[in-house]
This record gives sequence, C-alpha cells and structure tokens, in this order.
Amino acid sequence: MSPERALDHILGYTVANDVTARDAQRTDGQWARAKGFDSSCPLGPWIETELDAEDVGVRSRVNGEPRQDGRTRDLVFDIPFLVSYISEAFTLLPGDVILTGTPAGVGLIDHGDRVECEVEGIGVLSNPVVRRDPSL
Repeated sequence: MSPERALDHILGYTVANDVTARDAQRTDGQWARAKGFDSSCPLGPWIETELDAEDVGVRSRVNGEPRQDGRTRDLVFDIPFLVSYISEAFTLLPGDVILTGTPAGVGLIDHGDRVECEVEGIGVLSNPVVRRDPSL
C-alpha cells in the first residue's frame, strides 16, 4: 500500500512497552527470545481512534524517574511510510500491531521496578517488572 493510503488502514493508536531481555539478547544469536517472554510487550490502556499521531509526546518513567521524553514528529520515518514499508514485506491483518520505535533513554530495568509508558492523547501504561527467577 502507498504511504498516501496507509492512514486509511489504521484503526487507532495505543501505548506499548517493548521490553527486551538484554541478557538473553547478548547470549542468543537471534533476538526472538529476548523480545518474546510472556511479559515482554504489554499494550494499553486502550485504543485511541481519534488521535492525530503526527506530533504527540512519548515518555517513560522507571520508579517515577524520567527515562525517555520525545515526540512522534522526531521519528526517523513517519507513520504512513512505516506502514507502507512494512506492508511490502508482511501481510497486515486487522489486529496487527506496529511499534514505531522509542526515544533516547533506553536503560536497564530490574525485578521489582515499575515502568510507566505514556503517549500524549492516549494515557499511561504502567506495569511491574517481574522475572520468573529474580536471581537471573
């Protein structure tokens, strides 16, 4: 699909916390496991269907401390381009989710931390960091 038609195929926008287990990422030859644990990608709090996502704030906090603060206008590629590009390689179906990236400030999180991800116009997604074996 063309970038000009891409927005016609977007139901809405939500908040995602795209967690990567860096320890698994460093030791595996493939990133799938590092991004595929049960709690690796919480979404919510809902889908906003009336959002103009061209220039909204994107922030994260860990235990209340700011980690990331950016705006969608600063994306390397805009949303219509990303949807178009992705649709050239993958069949996109209703319910598919595309994550667009994250502002600078990615850092380590530990068992027991609370992560808050916020998108202006949508709200805050808050989740605890839980490891099956906290000694890892």
